[in-house]
Amino acid sequence: MIEAEVHLSLHNFLRSQAGFPSWPHHLTMARLVARALRLGRSALIQVGAVCGYQGRYRTSFVASALMWHGPVIIVAQEAVQQLLLRVEIPRLQQWLPANKAIRTGDAWPGTQFQGLLLTSPEAWLRGQFAGGSCFPQGIPTIIDGVDDLEDWVRDQLTQDIQPHDWDQLMLACPNQAEAIREARIQLTHELFQHPVNPYECYLISQPEIEILSRLYSALESVQELPEPWKQFWKQFQTLDENSPPASPPLFWATIAHRQGLFSLHYAPMELGEILSPIWQRQPVVLIGSAIEPETEAPLFRQRLGLDDLTCLKFSSESQAEAIQLYVPYKLPLPNTPEFQAAFIHKVRTLVCLSATAPGLTVVLVGDVPLKSQVATILASEFGSRVQVEKTCLDENGILISGWEFWREHQRVLPAPHLLIIATLPLPSLENPLVAGRVARYKRSHQDWFRLYLLPAALNELQRAIAPVRESQGIVALLDSRVVNRSYGAQILAALSPLARINYLDPSLFSNTSEENSA
Repeated sequence: MIEAEVHLSLHNFLRSQAGFPSWPHHLTMARLVARALRLGRSALIQVGAVCGYQGRYRTSFVASALMWHGPVIIVAQEAVQQLLLRVEIPRLQQWLPANKAIRTGDAWPGTQFQGLLLTSPEAWLRGQFAGGSCFPQGIPTIIDGVDDLEDWVRDQLTQDIQPHDWDQLMLACPNQAEAIREARIQLTHELFQHPVNPYECYLISQPEIEILSRLYSALESVQELPEPWKQFWKQFQTLDENSPPASPPLFWATIAHRQGLFSLHYAPMELGEILSPIWQRQPVVLIGSAIEPETEAPLFRQRLGLDDLTCLKFSSESQAEAIQLYVPYKLPLPNTPEFQAAFIHKVRTLVCLSATAPGLTVVLVGDVPLKSQVATILASEFGSRVQVEKTCLDENGILISGWEFWREHQRVLPAPHLLIIATLPLPSLENPLVAGRVARYKRSHQDWFRLYLLPAALNELQRAIAPVRESQGIVALLDSRVVNRSYGAQILAALSPLARINYLDPSLFSNTSEENSA
């Protein structure tokens, strides 16, 4: 069977690689992927935050894809595709008894192709939502990095009305030009009344719905509207009906304050029903790092319409991945006026204590004004060592970053010896997508915090600290909710393995520097 062939060939390959980074689960994962290909049964694999950060697991699924006798699609982001093409595939091809053609592209090469196609998540999802014609049904598909799958899907399904679309609408409907212009002016006035938030976007409010409803009534007699507006009105009607669907689409606006312009957006709230038919078209192997604490990942599967599939979660490598975790007991809670000053004082203390230890220090701050203030204070004391969201850093640099920048760039930066986290990365209710989803949970009388906000924070947190596990560095989590709230135990469990630190001392960092130099 293919499982035995892959096991033997990969085992011999791994033994031949002197100095090759080891991962104890290579053979298990390769067998599971090979089994999924043979049986046509979908699978969900969680490889762990550290392995996901390092990418070592990719050798396993690439080996199975190369040795499988039929065609295979690998869906991965562009940077991962380049790594597979330049490193993983050539290295494996020298050892494995396989001679499979390799292609990259946004569509299946042709009916006769029996090789391996590498494509991007955007291209694959776009093809699936278009009816699947770009990718024939039944071809086994391996999707890498599914921690971000929900975001990829929402990006593909989000539709927009941009400022230039209003001009196109007036050209298409000259008799209603005055009504269109008046609606645009009224919407601009209403939208710019919203208080400023870091996301510069807002859920559509009732006064704005009423303005759009009046415009829709004025345009009802128009036979042929521009396509963006035709699709917009089709979805917008669900907000204005007496019996709206159980899960209407989410409508929001983004504002460009300097230009005095706005854009309208809408996207479906529920993805499960939309995605469920896609998973039926072909067997899929979904690979993520730390999707959920549970092996079965029930919340993730429900949101994405994944029903019957094999689930596997690999354990961490015990103390080899342990971090030193400092969580202060008496720091003010993040939502109190006293938190900001206490947080900045604690950051200065940590940076000063670690000043003589070599290595990168990262300060993760989700709050935009606080991030700017921390950067200003630290720069006045430590000069050019301090950079805000830059990748060109000194050897002993201090990086001030938001969560998104750190997630996107942590692989090109050295592993930090000290990671300071201001607050838990709970999705912000100022973000309209977050607020809309929370409102849906509330309407259903469900626990929106434990079903949505907390799992999202745990995933983000585990991925953020993965580089520190590699350096066995120190994580300072300065959010006292970890020790003062009932869900703190779940957070500590998700961050295991760890060693708790209850005090701060310069020797902590000298020990770290000695271990790193050793």
